[in-house]
Amino acid sequence: MAFNPKPKEAIMTPLRQKMIRIMDLQNLARETKRNYLESVEGLARHYKKSPDKITKEMIEDYLLFLKNDKGLAQGSLGVRATGLRFFYEKVIEKPMQINVRIDYKIKKLPIVLTQEEVWKLINAPDNIKHRLFLMTTYSAGLRASEVTRLKLRNIDSKRMLIKVTGKGGKERYSLLSKMLLKELRRYYKVVKPTTWLFPSNFKKKGLKPLSYTTAYNIYDQARKKAGIKGSSGLHALRHSFATHLLETGHDIRRIQVLMGHANLSTTLIYLHVSRSTLSRIPSPLDILEEQHADKGGQTDDPNH
Repeated sequence: MAFNPKPKEAIMTPLRQKMIRIMDLQNLARETKRNYLESVEGLARHYKKSPDKITKEMIEDYLLFLKNDKGLAQGSLGVRATGLRFFYEKVIEKPMQINVRIDYKIKKLPIVLTQEEVWKLINAPDNIKHRLFLMTTYSAGLRASEVTRLKLRNIDSKRMLIKVTGKGGKERYSLLSKMLLKELRRYYKVVKPTTWLFPSNFKKKGLKPLSYTTAYNIYDQARKKAGIKGSSGLHALRHSFATHLLETGHDIRRIQVLMGHANLSTTLIYLHVSRSTLSRIPSPLDILEEQHADKGGQTDDPNH
């Protein structure tokens, strides 16, 4: 059963169709599906044969070729290896251990703005749409792809929730701030959006949502105007949302749900950037001192 590496130029093979169907059933994100398909296509092109005829050793040789000869970055190499594992485990049901070491770079902690910086940033734009766009992103902890594709019907003012479509088309609810709702009502009277909450101003006005480029430009212009230094991007507002909730004592599992994280481990990273949360944790040495002080113990003798 062949795997067509160039579906636009030839008939799609049953093997490729099966892979696409399985990825759709697992609700994988569009970018993930594209990366997985490219991983298998690259392997098929390299050996000029269908991937179901390729052995484990050939796969490892191919990954080493990408690593050593092509100089593929470690992150990209990891994506290729993950895509190939998916194909062999899920599509042709021949799980295999691919023994190629991938040295992932240490993941940097997310950039988080202070509450004062967020306040300055969301009030920096003169344009009401730009201001509400930033306010919505922060108040609900949204990704760029989520906030740009919000529709009017996603705002649930009765339950004070925002319905969000996240990665892989997964839906969830996030918070609708009282302040945001008040400002959105003012915004509606001025801008009068019809479908998209934040419509594009270009081409067919109002028929398309804001583009990613416009979204990031809105943030960058506001950041500079607010005098916030550094190279933080729009995603910093989402990171700040999670960190500020954590710092005010909210349960991390509830934050996980609001953020739309599939794994708690993804949300736990905010424990590392929450400085006020960390500063409230007592050192075990201080706890020991308090316990001994209560018992009347002495710690001044250097011979102990």
